[in-house]
Amino acid sequence: MVPDQASTAQAPGRLLSVLGVSFGIAGAVGGTIGAGILRTPGLVAAQLGSGPWVMAAWLAGGLYALLGANAVAELGASLPLAGGWYVYARRCFGDAAGFTVGWMDWIGHCTGIAWVAVTIGEYAAFLLPGLAPHGKLVGLAVLLLFTLIQLLGVEAGSGSQKLLSLAKAVAFLAVVAACFLLGGPATRATAAAAIPTTAAVLATPVGWTGLAVALVFSLQAIVTTYDGWHSPIYFSEEFSEPQEDLPRSLIGGVLAVIGLYTLFNLALLRVLPLPAIAVSSLPVADAAALLFGAFGGQAITVLALLSLAGLINASIMGAPRILYGLSRDRLFSPLVDRVNRGGTPTVALVLTSLASALLVLGGDFTILLGLAAFLYVSLYLVGIVCLFVLRAREPERPRPYRAWGHPWSTAIVLIGSVAFLVGALRNDTANSGWALLLIGVAVPVFQATRALTPAEAP
Repeated sequence: MVPDQASTAQAPGRLLSVLGVSFGIAGAVGGTIGAGILRTPGLVAAQLGSGPWVMAAWLAGGLYALLGANAVAELGASLPLAGGWYVYARRCFGDAAGFTVGWMDWIGHCTGIAWVAVTIGEYAAFLLPGLAPHGKLVGLAVLLLFTLIQLLGVEAGSGSQKLLSLAKAVAFLAVVAACFLLGGPATRATAAAAIPTTAAVLATPVGWTGLAVALVFSLQAIVTTYDGWHSPIYFSEEFSEPQEDLPRSLIGGVLAVIGLYTLFNLALLRVLPLPAIAVSSLPVADAAALLFGAFGGQAITVLALLSLAGLINASIMGAPRILYGLSRDRLFSPLVDRVNRGGTPTVALVLTSLASALLVLGGDFTILLGLAAFLYVSLYLVGIVCLFVLRAREPERPRPYRAWGHPWSTAIVLIGSVAFLVGALRNDTANSGWALLLIGVAVPVFQATRALTPAEAP
């Protein structure tokens, strides 16, 4: 068993315990809502072919995230340490497992940061066509901007996250309000008339087997859209009262996202018929065009940029905490746990930004994006397993928050995660194979890192 590390949390020159629930909820919302919610409704509608089943699938995905947050809230409150998932894996299974989980998590973060940076460049070119040949440079500039904000310190990063998440929520609610106020039978009829005659006829899957398959594919997309709800755990020891603030941040953040996603899908159904949503790669843009004309496309582009800005800020803020925790626990170079006066792990931040920039310049990271969902759900699975293990192994450990409904509520997330991974292995063999290879690479990396890392003084 790994020794309890709580004594290191407030050592001089370490992270600052200055965050509160407002940041935690902003981090969960900002780390979750990205461009995915703008595209995923069309994929789900095409699979299920029924408005009630579409809404049921979105609520089921939200329940999966909520039960996951419930379980992870117990882990975070009882082990309020920086580093995210690796903290729990190390506690349960030792250094090698902890490093592997941290490696998976950090690589996934860097991949996500690079994708967001490139996507911001593409959306910016839509608003300013002159930027089209310089999309990657725009992405790198955005990456540099948010890196500099984080270098100012944790309070600057926290303030920017709160502002961006608030702006994102207000923008989404404005779109929802416009859809409910201006949409109706007339807009649905106009959209229905514009559906290409060559489009496939939308139908509800036949039989329970067909419905089950459609739900699995839909939930894979929805679960990916909910990914990011766990963002507060990377800042566990930076909360002023982690035992209370962390559970409230996780559960409050997920509830806020469920509310926004539910309203957003209902708003789309108010403006567009389900067949129009199903054949669209960006149904919200179609809805905006019906309501606002040419201005609608620009408005949705601004909405996407707001969503992506909050997402990249949360990711650039969280990823360095993974390397910081690994370094502090002597699983990585001790140079990486250096923290500036503002409470930012500077070396870890620079390494994260450099790795992300290399991915931006590398261009095609489609494979990495394909395996990201596999890695993230694997991390959820690790966390759920750790909760079961720690409940059995350390029954006397103080648990300021206890997951309600455990073990049944936790078992639902466990079964859902396993089903997701099995489905990915069967239906996306190539990317799943790359993910498993990446996990395997962690073993020699850990051995090399351990050989170069001085042992902790007794």
